[in-house]
Amino acid sequence: MKKILLALTAVAAMTGSASAADLAARPYVKAPMAAPVANWTGFYIFGGGGGGIQASDQTIQSTATGTPLTIAQRQGASGWFGTVGLGYDWQFSGTWVAGVFADGQFGSIKGTVQDPLNGITGKQKMEDSWAAGVRLGWLVAPNVLSYVNGGYSGAHFGSTSFTNLAGVPVGVHLNGYNRNGFFIGGGVENNLNIFGIQSPGWFMKTEYRSAFYGSKTQSELFDGTNLPVGNDIRANHWNQTVSTSLVYRFNWTGPVVAKY
Repeated sequence: MKKILLALTAVAAMTGSASAADLAARPYVKAPMAAPVANWTGFYIFGGGGGGIQASDQTIQSTATGTPLTIAQRQGASGWFGTVGLGYDWQFSGTWVAGVFADGQFGSIKGTVQDPLNGITGKQKMEDSWAAGVRLGWLVAPNVLSYVNGGYSGAHFGSTSFTNLAGVPVGVHLNGYNRNGFFIGGGVENNLNIFGIQSPGWFMKTEYRSAFYGSKTQSELFDGTNLPVGNDIRANHWNQTVSTSLVYRFNWTGPVVAKY
């Protein structure tokens, strides 16, 4: 019995050795490098343009007493603008991005100013504006950010020359002025690595913004002498804009697309 067990053990050992010898050696395969995770932290600059509309509630009042002489009348405006800016973002908790930014707008959003009591009308243009604020976004995809923003804003409104109903100048004007206010908005920003085109660091963003500027009282003045006519125009402004900008991120690190 003992001899039989020894014989079986020897056979099993030889069989195992032969099987191991028959197996080919496994080729060495280098482990693939992990693709870097998209990183939105860093500085960026941008520039672009868009269009906007404006609503202005205007009231005529007495220069001497400040007494309202008409009810508020809403006037409209529309036009285009260009924009440039810069900012800094921090990515945290994986899919959240917070940042600060500042930008300026320049262009021509032009609307109507009227004094129905004197039968005169004119055009007023928002020539430029600026904004500084914060934004908070969520990554819909590693290279696509959806965000909301808000902050402080200022705007410059140009001077107005009045005409009568026939379009003839009447020698009356309003001086230009600055107004400050606040804004809220939101948008989407995405990397331009699309359709097989590689553009590291380049992004495009489309943004809606709504800005509110407080009321300003302006005296109607005679041309040349700048003496008051006797009526003031008190108006506020609500601007809504949509813009598209090209963005460059200085230290963008995004996901790498594998090539075969």
